[in-house]
Amino acid sequence: MNKEEYIEKAEEELVHTYNRYPLVLDRGEGVYLYDTDGNKYLDFAAGIAVQAFGYGKKEYNDALKNQIDKVMHTSNFYYNVPTIQAAERILRASGMDRVFFTNSGAEAIEGAIKSAKKYAYTRDGHAGHEIISMNHSFHGRTIGAVSITGNEHYREPFEPLMPGVKFAEFNNLESVKALITDKTCAIIFEPVQGEGGIYPATEEFMKGVRELCDEHDILLILDEIQCGMGRTGEMFAWQNYGVKPDIMTSAKALGCGVPVGAFLMTEHVAEKSLAPGDHGTTYGGNPFIGAAVNTVLELMEKEKITDHVKEIAPYLEKRLDELVTKYDFLTARRGMGLMQGLVCEMPVSKVSAEALKEGLIVITAGANVLRFVPPLIIEKEHVDEMIEKLSKVFDKMKPELFKVAK
Repeated sequence: MNKEEYIEKAEEELVHTYNRYPLVLDRGEGVYLYDTDGNKYLDFAAGIAVQAFGYGKKEYNDALKNQIDKVMHTSNFYYNVPTIQAAERILRASGMDRVFFTNSGAEAIEGAIKSAKKYAYTRDGHAGHEIISMNHSFHGRTIGAVSITGNEHYREPFEPLMPGVKFAEFNNLESVKALITDKTCAIIFEPVQGEGGIYPATEEFMKGVRELCDEHDILLILDEIQCGMGRTGEMFAWQNYGVKPDIMTSAKALGCGVPVGAFLMTEHVAEKSLAPGDHGTTYGGNPFIGAAVNTVLELMEKEKITDHVKEIAPYLEKRLDELVTKYDFLTARRGMGLMQGLVCEMPVSKVSAEALKEGLIVITAGANVLRFVPPLIIEKEHVDEMIEKLSKVFDKMKPELFKVAK
């Protein structure tokens, strides 16, 4: 079948929950993707911050092939070596004490919520506790995750949702203080908001929330699903601030393409939260997933991926800043490491679509931000290539036809 036939078949058979671009991707190599027509695309999206090593990483592929030949699944009634190895590596990288492997980021959020509620239940002897989240946050699509996502557009069709959720203003410590009561069991936010527009937390906010949690015996949950796994120059974004959470979630680049998530906690939380029978999963942490996670963490450590991010990120920031200076419809750049955003007065979905015609994959964050979350292995030459392609897009689009409100 040709591209049009594939797309037509997909539109007939798949539930229409995505407005997909007219592109049928077929294979990848390094930091490039190729469609079914053989066209080449520089990938600055990495499958939404998933493909940390790009495509075709031999050591990763070999590890998964080897595990497939051994055993892929056994259930959590038994132990398996790859997952024990993966647990050891992620705990060492994060400084946390316990980990539970899930199938996705949303499931990791669900586990984090349950852990916090059970901790408060054990402490107080009753249920009915509340969680403080942030406006413009995004934590996933399941009911629990949607309940703590700070965007009414995502929540409204599915109400009533999980009760006991309040929303504060990100980077506004006073707004958090105002919501704390004796029912508050947890405060959750992303150290760098992703879908909300690539907003890093301020150091004052991170440390201030940590102090509030310590003062009131509230658990701090940090969502590292998108900003973690080396993307900001540290293995986890909170390590840039020196503010350790009580519970942390991870996913996306944790498996580099294999569906996996995790929630991690301190020993103090583990002792007072989930017990046998409180939580479970059929597939989470099976041998295949364990092999993927173990290999990803091993390669990140071996290849000093965080050092590379720290080296290349300032160059990406510099080149993006040049675009802001050059084009008056670009009003700001913000981000951390290889998680960057350009604030754009043109509809970013149209910019993203036009970029495909130039052989560039770049995605959006909200209505007015172009999001840059490339594979962590990019070099300066790839940044230059991206800037060249994106500049062509900007030069040929007529901003006056696409003006949107700031």
